[in-house]
Amino acid sequence: MNVEIVTFPLTEVAVIEHIGPTELEYQTINQFIAWRREQNLFDPQINRNYGIHYTDPNTTPPHLQRVDFAISIDKPIGVNRYGVTNKTIPELRCAKAVDIGSPYNNQAIIYLIKQWLPYSGEQLGDFPPIFHYVNVGPDIREEDMITEVYLPLK
Repeated sequence: MNVEIVTFPLTEVAVIEHIGPTELEYQTINQFIAWRREQNLFDPQINRNYGIHYTDPNTTPPHLQRVDFAISIDKPIGVNRYGVTNKTIPELRCAKAVDIGSPYNNQAIIYLIKQWLPYSGEQLGDFPPIFHYVNVGPDIREEDMITEVYLPLK
């Protein structure tokens, strides 16, 4: 797997937080999609799709799983009934790898943490891994999905 050291840019995002089992993430994602529809925020050049993964589903109890589903925005959002809030992803030095296939079986993050990081001479940063879902949606076949994984470094 190809790994690049890159600078993830400072990015303003609209976020919906999911805490709980990964099997229930679809409920949170559906709320986020409903909010996005109301706001007409589907421009892929402005509204890039992200997941900020605070926990590892392989080592964290299901009720403590935490991920922020986010889209990049060009202006702050207001208070809403969905619980979508404003957050900022800071500028970060990251290791980047690309995964092709289901975002629920992401091999890039596993490779970065278990194989690349221990031999890289790098240290894990203080921000959680960021997944950029390059192409998502009901019209994208699972085997064609592309996810850029950014592992923050010190």
